[in-house]
Amino acid sequence: MLESVIDIGLAQAYRETEYTVHGDEPFTLKVEEASPALAAAHKRHGVNCSAYITAWNPLGVDQKIGVNTQRNAELSAEIRKRSLVSIEGVGQPPSNEWFGEASFLIFGLTLEAAKTLGTRWAQNAIIWSGADAVPQLILLR
Repeated sequence: MLESVIDIGLAQAYRETEYTVHGDEPFTLKVEEASPALAAAHKRHGVNCSAYITAWNPLGVDQKIGVNTQRNAELSAEIRKRSLVSIEGVGQPPSNEWFGEASFLIFGLTLEAAKTLGTRWAQNAIIWSGADAVPQLILLR
């Protein structure tokens, strides 16, 4: 594994978080667990990859709810402007020790494009899935 400036405990918390996808057919993603529901969503949208990204809490620093809401609204606008297909969701650890972070499952983003978008929104990490529909934690710092 590549070296990261992200605390090992925080990286582990990201791995344990449950990434819920809303929409007509809700489902939950777990890091390194194959998701038949994600594979089906990829097929429905004609893609072989996707990324789960938020704009909340840049670089892992807690922000006020209004700041986070505004940041995610701006990310939503960017997704629409780029004509990307997405479904809203929320990432939250099973322990509920953190407030859930509003997020987007964005279809058709290559790993490099997903990393670029996550970095643009000052995220420590993103969740990316390829054709195997196994969500992977991708550390960005």
